[in-house]
Amino acid sequence: MVGIDNKKGFFSVKVKIFMFVFLIILAIAVSTSAVTFYSSVDRINEYYKRCAYDNARNFASMLDGDYLAKLREAVESEEYLSLRDKAEKDGNEELIRRYLGERSLWGGYKKVQDDIALYMSNMTDIKYLYVIAHGGTDAVNDMYLIDAPDEPLYQTGFYEEREKELLGKDLTALKEPIINNGVWGNMCTAFCPVYSSYGECVCVVGCDCDMDEIVSERKSLINKLAIGTALVTILIQAAAVLLINKFIANPLKAMTTEMEKFKPSENLTYKEAGVMDLDIHNRDEIGDLYRGIRSMQTNIIDHLNHLSALQQDKLRAEQDIRDKELQIGRLSKETQRDILTGVGSKAAYISKVNELNMAMSERDTEFALVMVDMNKLKEINDSFGHRAGDQYIRGCCRMVCEVFKHSPVYRIGGDEFIVVLQGHDYKERQALVSELRDNFDSRYNQKELKPWFRYSAAVGMAENASYDTSAELVFKRADRSMYEDKERFRSKYGRKSR
Repeated sequence: MVGIDNKKGFFSVKVKIFMFVFLIILAIAVSTSAVTFYSSVDRINEYYKRCAYDNARNFASMLDGDYLAKLREAVESEEYLSLRDKAEKDGNEELIRRYLGERSLWGGYKKVQDDIALYMSNMTDIKYLYVIAHGGTDAVNDMYLIDAPDEPLYQTGFYEEREKELLGKDLTALKEPIINNGVWGNMCTAFCPVYSSYGECVCVVGCDCDMDEIVSERKSLINKLAIGTALVTILIQAAAVLLINKFIANPLKAMTTEMEKFKPSENLTYKEAGVMDLDIHNRDEIGDLYRGIRSMQTNIIDHLNHLSALQQDKLRAEQDIRDKELQIGRLSKETQRDILTGVGSKAAYISKVNELNMAMSERDTEFALVMVDMNKLKEINDSFGHRAGDQYIRGCCRMVCEVFKHSPVYRIGGDEFIVVLQGHDYKERQALVSELRDNFDSRYNQKELKPWFRYSAAVGMAENASYDTSAELVFKRADRSMYEDKERFRSKYGRKSR
């Protein structure tokens, strides 16, 4: 038996399994942490949105819309705006107080300020509560009407530039509060309109909830989740390594070592020939593999010893060899299997066509031909070599066989297969062809796979019609149908489809 000497490019199953398990564990840990984090973020954001909106609405319900209409009219006048600029420049709030007092607006203004202060003292989550004259949907600035008592009086009438998230928004009709990180920090902001007794929207109440601490806690949570994910991944991977070594890697390594010792020859005992004899009693695939290899080795030794015994009688041995050659020839002719894929060969298909043609000439017979032509085989061969191409051919063939379980499949060319549908598969032909196309589309769109594992093929089908005189005519229609499906693939994914 030839030993495994060439280790160039060798990538052990053990390493592959370790990598696969590691990636699975890491993916589960990361996805679990992500779900935990984002569900927490959503719940907290929803709480702050509800808090900001409820407080804006509650405070808006406390305000006198008719008074605010008069106040807005006064502070939007040219006289007031000029006075406000002077008050801000001189730092003189008395000018504002006197102006509002002369127009009997100061008492109402002071009451709203006091209400703001009282309300905020009882609502710890609120950072800012204010009343603004909404500038409209297209406005880039909004004017402050009344702010908290700790803000300067000349803030009234001040036009402040909107946050970018509010540009182009109608503050009186926002569907939900806005969370942003602006010049005032991380805020959750809600607005609620205030109406006059005439039903006119006079202004809006703005409520800002401070989220700086929450954002900071989220960053800390992300760090904790990252550390936790790393620790969980390491611990589970360590346990997986121990189990994989015990039940998979070590038995495989032992079998590989024993296989290299196997030197079959005539007139040897099992021990002398190096037949493996390990303490492997696994009731799994590893155990089956070990028992299968050992059985093969013992069969080889038994066969060699048997041939040695037969050599004592040359005539009987020659006759036995001739009989075996004839038997092998008959089996080879009967099976006619494609070496690469194991399905029927082109010769087998020709035999099947002759059978169909004879049946068509003698009686009505129901059958359909499904033509399958692989996409991108040349590209895979050119880019990754024929070994990858062979794997791609076997994978495509396997997908065809899995769908057409009750029908013979033949490989009639390098990238061409044909299926003869009769009986059950013929009755279900439309559904099965659609299933096969869907399976190929789904497999090709799994972009995380290596190119030679993204199996794809064009599929066409044609049925035997009453006017067909031979199976070749059905084949031509199936071939045309296949090329129509190939054009669909090329149109969807590009012209390089072979």
